[in-house]
Amino acid sequence: MKTVSIDELKRHLSTFVDAAGRGERILITRHRRPVATLMGPDLEHVHGGVRSPRASLRPLLAAPTRGAYLEVLAEDRNPASGNVP
Repeated sequence: MKTVSIDELKRHLSTFVDAAGRGERILITRHRRPVATLMGPDLEHVHGGVRSPRASLRPLLAAPTRGAYLEVLAEDRNPASGNVP
């Protein structure tokens, strides 16, 4: 495992990110004390799902609200309305 200071990491960030992407683990230190580790992603736990290549974002509401949601938010935030859990 390679050890670098935060100052060196700032100066050569892209180099260290590339190294981490290749599988190298990099220990980051501040005043010679370890504070973090930089390493590549654990691709074993990344799952895109069946629909991920075809997924698209859809609007939550089918029709414009014309500001009605503001009234709902105001009621929800008003403790006097009785909606407090």
